Amino acid sequence: MKKILPFLYILACLTILMIFFYGTHENEVQSITNTHKNYKVKALELPLNLNLAGEKVPIEITDVRERMDRELLVNTYWQSNGLLLLKRANKYFPILEPLLKKYGLPDDFKYLALAESGFIDETSSAGAAGMWHFMKTTGKEYGLEINKNVDERYHIEKSTKVAAEYLKKSKERLGSWTLAAAAYNAGNYGISKRLDTQQVTSYYDALLPDETERYVFRILALKEVISNPKKYGFIFEESDLYTSEKTKEVKVDTAITNIASFAKGFGLNYKELKKNNPWLRENHLNNKSRKEYTIKIPVK
Repeated sequence: MKKILPFLYILACLTILMIFFYGTHENEVQSITNTHKNYKVKALELPLNLNLAGEKVPIEITDVRERMDRELLVNTYWQSNGLLLLKRANKYFPILEPLLKKYGLPDDFKYLALAESGFIDETSSAGAAGMWHFMKTTGKEYGLEINKNVDERYHIEKSTKVAAEYLKKSKERLGSWTLAAAAYNAGNYGISKRLDTQQVTSYYDALLPDETERYVFRILALKEVISNPKKYGFIFEESDLYTSEKTKEVKVDTAITNIASFAKGFGLNYKELKKNNPWLRENHLNNKSRKEYTIKIPVK
């Protein structure tokens, strides 16, 4: 009997270990099974009627189809970024849409602005700034005031007007809105030179730098996903989306010695005023020329 007890003890321990092992393994299998059921990475069916500003995308061309597929997959399955862009689009598209109409630019170019900046006021590594990501030289060439004190690349209305002028000139020079969009990335001269060298006239027939090869397709992908979010698995309520504050306009044609104090005069703090007027770059407005500026004041 004494010899049997140690054996029974060992057998009991082995039984407990086996139960623990198989129980854990079963949980892992169940977890994998649930993940498979609830989350599927599926190939996407490309829409046949894709267009940019009414210009058809030749999706029947193998190369074009693969490039479009790449950007659609990236912008669908990078879910956190996609949802953020959807939320920001709801905030800024209502501001951009009437401006694009006013300045004669197709509505689709709101997706170009989104592709450029993601609607955040960060300066790129190359120095491009604002919603439309203008370089200093281009902004100044088109009449924007750009210095340490004031940078109108961050002024939505003024920078949108300049973007419209630039893109319309590109379209006149290159012959299509699609090429104008590509030139926004690579420059008019860069696109023209490559088209001439390769003896082609279409963006979709040209061999371009990788960034420009992807650029128009990213705009198209954003247009497709944001226009049809539920089709691509983005589920949200209207209350989840970002909205812009109501503001009133105040005209100023003198210097402002202290913007924090100026903001307090309207019952605001410095941050609230600067968020609505990011073109004001310092805590004062020099305005030696007595130029008239329009400052947006949030209405609480």
